[in-house]
Amino acid sequence: MLLFHCLSNGFGMLYLSVLVTFAACNAPPVPLDDILIEKTSVPDKCVRAVKEGDYVRYHYIGTFPDGTKFDSSYDRGSSYNVFVGKKQLIEGMDKALVGMCVNERRLVKVPPHLAYGKKGYGTIIPPDSILHFDVLLLDVWNPEDGVQINTYHTPSVCDRKVEVSDYVRYHYNGTLLDGTLFDSSHTRLRTYDTYVGIGWLIAGMDQGLLGMCVGERRIITLPPSLGYGENGDGSDIPGQASLVFDVVLLDLHNPKDQITVTNQQVPESCTRKTIAGDFVRYHYNGSLLDGTFFDSSYSRNRTYDTYVGQGYVIAGMDEGLLGVCVGERRTITIPPHLAYGEEGTGSTIPGSAVLVFDVHIIDFHNPSDNTKVTVTFKPEECDKQTKKGDFVKYHYNASLMDGTHIDSTFDYGKTYNIVLGANQVVPGMEDGLMEMCVGEKRHLVIPPHLGYGERGVTGEVPGSAVLLFDIELVDVEEGLPEGYMFIWNEDVSPDLFAVIDKDQNQALEPSEFTDYIMQQVNEGKGRLAPGFDPYRIIDNMFTNQDRNGDGKITEAEFKLKADEAAAHDEL
Repeated sequence: MLLFHCLSNGFGMLYLSVLVTFAACNAPPVPLDDILIEKTSVPDKCVRAVKEGDYVRYHYIGTFPDGTKFDSSYDRGSSYNVFVGKKQLIEGMDKALVGMCVNERRLVKVPPHLAYGKKGYGTIIPPDSILHFDVLLLDVWNPEDGVQINTYHTPSVCDRKVEVSDYVRYHYNGTLLDGTLFDSSHTRLRTYDTYVGIGWLIAGMDQGLLGMCVGERRIITLPPSLGYGENGDGSDIPGQASLVFDVVLLDLHNPKDQITVTNQQVPESCTRKTIAGDFVRYHYNGSLLDGTFFDSSYSRNRTYDTYVGQGYVIAGMDEGLLGVCVGERRTITIPPHLAYGEEGTGSTIPGSAVLVFDVHIIDFHNPSDNTKVTVTFKPEECDKQTKKGDFVKYHYNASLMDGTHIDSTFDYGKTYNIVLGANQVVPGMEDGLMEMCVGEKRHLVIPPHLGYGERGVTGEVPGSAVLLFDIELVDVEEGLPEGYMFIWNEDVSPDLFAVIDKDQNQALEPSEFTDYIMQQVNEGKGRLAPGFDPYRIIDNMFTNQDRNGDGKITEAEFKLKADEAAAHDEL
């Protein structure tokens, strides 16, 4: 007697350890009463198991017990597709497929009475054949299945969900139920953009996208009846295949959408709001609806400056910048048909993208604006008011409309001194200092065309900036009548030329002329225009009298202002 491990049925499945004679090991195998199943590979996760009435797609290799292959779906390059439990298979296979999971692999042994029995199958399968099948399940679905949705990420904020006729932009990975990838928008580096619910998509995707929020991620599983049906797509998707889409929604709008304004922060004081034709300076951060950043004025360290309501910017921004106050912050959401449309801008903004701008209004003005003067303090006595030609001394604090400090005379500990009407300051300041009393205080709003214009002052005043000045008039020295740089305080000698001509050579030298005028000023007999270099004034007066430019003034050339036919600045 020897100890053998003998095959009890010749199928390599069930073993008996018995003490038998050598002859016993050659005994005929015990017949199979039922199918035998060996699970050779089981997936970690089994979402669904086959039940009767399901439709399955599977690959198989069919062999006899000696290993001879009689059939294989792999050789045909196509899975075997069939309903389970509806007698479309041999009985043993109908039983063997029940309970299987997608990607599960089974070795199934089917006895003759559950296969082709005593008749066999033509010349391929002899009568009373035991059949072995190596089965791999690829897909399972049921005619009653609908779209299955598994949301695995929901954004914390969801202001809007996809509805029928909305236009969406989304990324996806498309796989078969066994995980085989057939398509991906990620590999094309471009979203899939489409209308939802109006037949532009396969029916299941039309349903599966409804109710999504921007930023939401979901798994959408479709039966073939809601996918590509019996024929597949002719290339990557086989017929009767379930489809699995891993989707992230990036963008959502409707063709009827207008801009939306949210997150408004309006300053307490808002005396004026933008209207069409105003010129606006603002900062912004621009992003797509999923939060992807595409542009910022802050990164350039410069405001964006433009007219509003006149087509200088995209239509949605043109509208969104109307009715805002200086200092206001708002979020403007712009649908693509009011932004960059189907084409986008190339690499920065994709086609059909909703744009989100977080805007901060720095200042605005209108080209028709004048200097706005607000008197904040006026002394009780105000007999003399400033006029053109006066020499004025004043203090100021200067800032931009957003409060940014520019300059202050208090920082230097001295007043700023100018002659009104002499173009020594910006035109808006000239306007603001007119008809002012000593001790009076004013608040000036100066538009850029009366300030530093489009160029501004490098490093100090931005281009096209509105200026704010708080000014206080400290002192005024009355100027001369317009057109005069020197006047007499008393009667003039009828023989003035001879009085000035000290050396009696019938010609006035520059030194004689200068000495005489300065003497009159010092003795209070005459006045030079205040606020200018006296010697430059006198040089100019001498030049005007020296008609022929020979460096001296003759009596024939010498004339008083009252004797001149053409007015110019001189005696």
